[in-house]
Amino acid sequence: MTTETGTASGVQPEGPGTPGTPTTVVGPRGVPVLGNLPQFGKDPLAFFERLRARGDMVRWRFGPKPSLFLADPEHIGELMKETEGTFDQPELGIAFRTVMGNGVVVARGQDWRRKRSLVQPSVRPKQVRSYAATMAECAVELAERWSDGERIDIKREMAVLTQRIAVRTIFGADTGADAEAIGRAMDVAQREIGAEFSGIGALLPDWVPTRGRARIKRASAVIDAEVARVVAQHRQGDEERPDLLSRLLTAQDETGARLSDAEIRDETVTLYIGGHETTSSTLVWAWYLLAREPRVREALTAELERVLGDREPGFEDYARLTYAQWVVKETLRLYPTIWLLTGVAREGASIGGLPLVAGTRVWSSQWATHRDPRWFPEPEEFRPERWDPDGGDEIPEYAWFPFGGGPRVCLGARFAMVEAVLVLAVLARRFDLDVDPGEIRPVASLTLQPDREVLATVRAR
Repeated sequence: MTTETGTASGVQPEGPGTPGTPTTVVGPRGVPVLGNLPQFGKDPLAFFERLRARGDMVRWRFGPKPSLFLADPEHIGELMKETEGTFDQPELGIAFRTVMGNGVVVARGQDWRRKRSLVQPSVRPKQVRSYAATMAECAVELAERWSDGERIDIKREMAVLTQRIAVRTIFGADTGADAEAIGRAMDVAQREIGAEFSGIGALLPDWVPTRGRARIKRASAVIDAEVARVVAQHRQGDEERPDLLSRLLTAQDETGARLSDAEIRDETVTLYIGGHETTSSTLVWAWYLLAREPRVREALTAELERVLGDREPGFEDYARLTYAQWVVKETLRLYPTIWLLTGVAREGASIGGLPLVAGTRVWSSQWATHRDPRWFPEPEEFRPERWDPDGGDEIPEYAWFPFGGGPRVCLGARFAMVEAVLVLAVLARRFDLDVDPGEIRPVASLTLQPDREVLATVRAR
C-alpha cells in the first residue's frame, strides 16, 4: 500500500477517455491502514475544503477503503439521483445505528421504499400546515419569558424551544413526554456519533466495547423508554390525535400491514432529530449571523413589520416572508446542519462517465460545496440577497443541498424550513440578540453544532 491515495483509488485506470469526461486527482498523503482518517478526524470540514481545492474529483482513503470526493454540483447530483440505483447507502457505524435503528434514513431497497411510503404522508405540505400553529405558539411562549437586558445562552434556548415543538407535533401536547430527558440523551448520542465517525472507532468492529459505545447505549435506552411509554399511551386512547406519532401508528402499506413497534420507535427518533436537532442548530447559526450583520437584521425587521405588523405569523405568512426564507437558506449555506453525504458504488456505477470499482465510497460535503466561490461569489459573506430569484446569484442545481436530493431527499425539509422561518419571525419581531464578541466555530458531529455556548443579551425592539 502506498502512502499516496492514488494507487488503489477505487477508480478504474484512466485512459485517454472522451472529451468532457472528468478525471481524478490524487488526494493528500495517507498512512498505512488508516489512510487519511487521521487528517479527516482532526477537522473534517477543513479536510473536505482541502480536497475541494485539489479538484472536482479527488481520490483519498477512509481507513483502508477507497474513496472519491466530489466537488462539482453536476457530479453530486448524479450521486444523489443514483442512490438506490447504482449507489447504496453506506454501512453506518454502530453508534449511529444504535440511535437511529433501521429507520427510513438508514433502510435500503424495498425496505426503504416501504418505510418512505408510510412516513411521507405525515410530513406532506397539508400536514405541515397543521403543525405551523404549534410552531408559532411555542415561539410565543418563549418570547413571553424573555425580558429586555436578560442574558441567555442561545444554544440552550433554541434547543428547549425546538424540543417543545418536536414533542408537541410528534407526540402530542398532552402525552407528558419528558422532553428534557430525551434532549439530554440526544445530546450524548450526537456527540458520540460524531466522535466515532471521525475517529478510530469508525474502523472498529461492532463487537469492540468502548466507553463511547457504552454511553450511547445508555442514551439510547432513555430514548427507547420514553418513546415506548408515549406509544403505549397513544394506543390506550380511543380519540383521534393530530400528531405525527398517531399518523405513524395508523399508517398502512399496500398489503394493509402497519409499522411494528421497533419500526415506530426508529421513525419516531428520525422525526425527532429532523424536527429538533437540525432546526435548533439552524436557528442558533441564524442568530449568530444576524448579530454580525446589522444590515441583514434591519432588512429582516423591515419585512416582518410590513408583512406581520403587530400580529403573530401563521402558515399563510410563510410564502410572504421571502426575506426570512432567504435568511434561513443563507444560514443553511454557511452552516449546513447536515454537512456530508456518501454513497457506495455498486457494480457498474460511474460518475460523469467515469467508471468506479464496486465498493468505492463516494463523498460529497455541503460544507465544502456551499463555500465554493465558483457557485457563490464572496462565499464567506452572509448575503441573503443572493437567493433573490430576480437579482441574486445564478446557483447551479445541487450547489446547495442542505436536505440532500434525489429519491432520498430529506422528508422533513418542508417542516424544517417552515419551522425555522416562523420561529425567527416570532422572536425577531420582538427582540434583537446581541451575541457576545468572538468567533463561534462549527463542530462536525451528527449535525453541525457550535463549539461552545452562544451567549447573548436580549434587546427588546
